Amino acid sequence: QLQLVESGGGSVQAGGSLRLSCAASGLTFSARPTAWFRQAPGKEREFVARISWNGGSTNYADSVKGRFTISMVSAKNTVYLQMDSLKPEDTAVYYCASGVVRGTKVDYDYWGQGTQVTVSS
Repeated sequence: QLQLVESGGGSVQAGGSLRLSCAASGLTFSARPTAWFRQAPGKEREFVARISWNGGSTNYADSVKGRFTISMVSAKNTVYLQMDSLKPEDTAVYYCASGVVRGTKVDYDYWGQGTQVTVSS
């Protein structure tokens, strides 16, 4: 059973930075892409960024491209989300998810508990 634990959330002013961490235990990220999602109050959960199982490929939502960076340290079984130039609209609960590739899609079957990010103007 794969367990994901997020950390690093908090409150920051607009223009500031935060780094989120997603630590895996039970299984490794091997052969499993990992992604960050977020959900703001009253809104649906949305995709933020994804990294391939070996860290060789990344994808970002247009809203965060150029400001957020996803990375991984395999030896630590940890995926990071560096968030720079934060905006109030980035305020949300951020979730880490690990999935399996099924054809052209990724089925995210393990989720963390989420970490709150609040950006004030």
